[in-house]
Amino acid sequence: MKKSIVYTRTGDKGTTALVGGKRVSKTDPRIESYGTIDELNSFIGLLITEVTDEKDLDFLKFVQHKLFNIGSYLATDQENTELNIESQVTDENVSRIEKEIDRIDADLPRMTNFILPGGSRSAALSHVCRTVCRRGERCIYALNSSVETDKNVLIFTNRLSDYFFVLGRKLCITTHGSEIKWDYTCI
Repeated sequence: MKKSIVYTRTGDKGTTALVGGKRVSKTDPRIESYGTIDELNSFIGLLITEVTDEKDLDFLKFVQHKLFNIGSYLATDQENTELNIESQVTDENVSRIEKEIDRIDADLPRMTNFILPGGSRSAALSHVCRTVCRRGERCIYALNSSVETDKNVLIFTNRLSDYFFVLGRKLCITTHGSEIKWDYTCI
């Protein structure tokens, strides 16, 4: 069996191909969008190494697969190439995140202060995922200003960052860390 070729040299001049073959600049908003989603997926992989709860692990794996689909969606030049059904984000996908947020939040103490990232390693990693997810959402909105983007892709990324916030709170508590409450009097 022939080994796959990792390098193609086709991007050596600052362009890359979208799904469908159209070449665009590596600085194109579409590339920035799916690149940031890929970065988020990598950080989720790191977070998974710190998570022990099976329900959380199962959900994070679902998220990783869905983010790969979103990357495919963002990488597809839909003007010239038909979108794979797997690359779509459904209302059910959004609902699944909302249910997971509600499940986790039901067991958390009421928030009385803003919470800073940290408290434990796993909580801090969840906050890294949250902030990279927010950046990904901003990138997708920037893309949306020139290329119409499915509303569920935008909603999914927005809900996902909320999920990482509540997961970070849960992980801080379950790893016996201490939530860091914002000291608004800090001068």
